Amino acid sequence: MPQRHSKNNNDLAFFTYEEKRKLGYGTQRERLGRDSIKPFDACCLCLKPLVDPLCCQKGHVFCKECILECLLAQKKDIKRKLAAHAAQQKQEKEEEEEKLMLQKARELDAFDQQNHGAVPQYSDRSQVRDKNGFHGANSVKVTSYEEEALRNMKAFWLPSATPDAPVKVETPSTDTICPEGKEKLKLKSLFPIYFTEESNEPKNKSKALEISYICPSCKVTLTNTLSLVAVSTCGHVFCKKCSDKFLAADKSCLVCNKGCKERNLVCLEKGGTGFAGHGNHLEATEFKHLGSGSGLGLWKPATKS
Repeated sequence: MPQRHSKNNNDLAFFTYEEKRKLGYGTQRERLGRDSIKPFDACCLCLKPLVDPLCCQKGHVFCKECILECLLAQKKDIKRKLAAHAAQQKQEKEEEEEKLMLQKARELDAFDQQNHGAVPQYSDRSQVRDKNGFHGANSVKVTSYEEEALRNMKAFWLPSATPDAPVKVETPSTDTICPEGKEKLKLKSLFPIYFTEESNEPKNKSKALEISYICPSCKVTLTNTLSLVAVSTCGHVFCKKCSDKFLAADKSCLVCNKGCKERNLVCLEKGGTGFAGHGNHLEATEFKHLGSGSGLGLWKPATKS
């Protein structure tokens, strides 16, 4: 009669399909909720409701204070890198000049000793010199105890005995970049945008998180499901349908009647942050595989759609 442990099938050298399923083996899928998606009226840096919003030409929206601090920090970093690069170039130039001076001094010393010295000297091609310019056993070199100990030491793994590798500083770029889109960004390319607040909103909703915005043309409440377009000349925000139907045809803003061209219509980016996907595919996936020999599941990130 079979024992109970044989029915559990836990004495095998490998995992069965049922055991893998119990451990969560395979791809786990989960639809992202509202908390995982950035609202359209939130800053791309601080992820808080917009305060004095500024928009770049790619449609990324930032708080004025956040983007100014970001650009200022990038300017300081660029200035620091330029100073380090200039110091490195100066040091390399000084080392090159010192090397030329030492070479000229050695040539003059060799010429003087060959013509006026009692012992004839030979060129470096026939005699082997060490790194300090001394000739074999005929030279006298005074070294300290520490230098002698380091030279004879074979414990190369000690920090005091390892050589220092030169760190070369590359020429830094002087352009500031957008923290969200990674393209070149200048302060003068940013323009302010203005959302139209809903007028029939109750007075008890005083918090900024509860303010709702509408399209000034069709009066539709703006949400993440709508594609939004901002006019760079005046900053007013419309939905994509009204922009294609009226702004692109009339070449003027529907609120202030200010002229605009097709290149002045900037589509605002919406949806996900750096931690979640966004757009039409709101499903995050994680792949879980089994560790070799341990029986424990190890999480491995997969593509997020």
